[in-house]
Amino acid sequence: MRRRTLVRTAVAVCSLSLVATVAPAATADPAGTAATSRVAALASQGDDDDDKRSYKRIGYFTQWGIYGRNFQVKDMDKTGQAAKLTHINYAFGNVSPDGKCYIPNVPGEGDSWADYVRPVDAANSVDGVADDWTQPLAGNFNQLAELKAKHPGLKALISLGGWSWSTHFSNAVLTPESRKAFVSSCIDLYIKGNLPVDGTRGGVGAAAGVFDGIDLDWEWPASSGDADTPYRPEDKKNFTAVVKEFRNQLDAYAKSEAQRKGKKAKHYDLSAFVPTATPKIDAGFEVRKIMRDLDWVNLQGYDFHVSGEANTNQQSALRAKNDWSVDQTVNDWLDRGAPARKLVMGMPFYGQGWTGVTGGGDGLNQPAARPAPATYQAGYEDYKALKKLADSGTYKVHRDKKNGHAWLFDGTTLWTYDDPQVLRAKTEYIREEGLGGAMIWSLDGDTADGELMGAIDRGLKRR
Repeated sequence: MRRRTLVRTAVAVCSLSLVATVAPAATADPAGTAATSRVAALASQGDDDDDKRSYKRIGYFTQWGIYGRNFQVKDMDKTGQAAKLTHINYAFGNVSPDGKCYIPNVPGEGDSWADYVRPVDAANSVDGVADDWTQPLAGNFNQLAELKAKHPGLKALISLGGWSWSTHFSNAVLTPESRKAFVSSCIDLYIKGNLPVDGTRGGVGAAAGVFDGIDLDWEWPASSGDADTPYRPEDKKNFTAVVKEFRNQLDAYAKSEAQRKGKKAKHYDLSAFVPTATPKIDAGFEVRKIMRDLDWVNLQGYDFHVSGEANTNQQSALRAKNDWSVDQTVNDWLDRGAPARKLVMGMPFYGQGWTGVTGGGDGLNQPAARPAPATYQAGYEDYKALKKLADSGTYKVHRDKKNGHAWLFDGTTLWTYDDPQVLRAKTEYIREEGLGGAMIWSLDGDTADGELMGAIDRGLKRR
């Protein structure tokens, strides 16, 4: 999964200076005890509710989407997405050079301003109440707590890593001692909610109850990922070991909290984002072993081909002959011992695009000059923008109904993407194969009325 760091880094610099100028001195109740209790109560509502929805619907909310895209936590409610989701994965949490979970307010490394410092006004708040400077938790984390309170049963997981922030995973899990310290730091920060103090924000338990589990997005164990991300052969067994360490520490914490409160122990979810490429699966994952401790895995169902390649191609086909596809990914994980019910299919709410396409025809599998111009990043465009292209009459929509994918082509520029018709085919596949559900990267790519999320929800409800 990718982080679009360039846009948000520039805004983060502004945010750092803004917090210094607008944050007032601490007022009465400096520990924010009342506010902390309110946040914890909001976040934990629905903890003991059984999830009656049989298929998981997991959407990634991007930390940096609140800036250029102006996609706020409240927008998951306004679009109707929140009512259809079972889980929100918050992207991303970072791992420090010394192998610990941390939230620095350093552009490119962390954004505590977005996470829990930024005051959200009434118009953008889920509950319609503006944040003030006496509460220890604000920003996205507080809005997640409010969203969960409004939608009982909805869970939030912190997703660790991503394409850009997997840099220190390999070192963090290298020894039993480093794994134990790494996992402990993540639980302390995100599950116990012990946030770094930033003015009146943060402190012990400030974010307690916001997150219901942890998603591991290490890209990739024992295989190359981002240019600055080291990897080593022993990552494979170390990934198995750190999954076990997370499971053990999460369960131990849940048990201790249950004893302290005299309640039934909460189950903290543990998931992982895993690759489609067969060599990466075999290099980095002891499938049978990790599936014992993971509640599910989110299968990479996109970026099979990307706009940096010299020829146009499909990026997320359900089936493909002699090529990467969703069906190939599912079968590879099944063949290696993963239970079908623990496989969650990844679906893109964006497209990959090329321009300067030559060779004629429908544009697919043809030479291209470069990634297509786009709103935020060349070659990468949100579905909501691609829908406008499809409706404009300038582009023709092409479909491979047999293999389950679609693309737009105007004679020069091609975009490969998923629309509601493609998603209907994919949800039918999920039901037929007995898979665990659907995962979306990322929710900010959908239309204002949640068209794609609605298509997934309807497809999974069909009998």
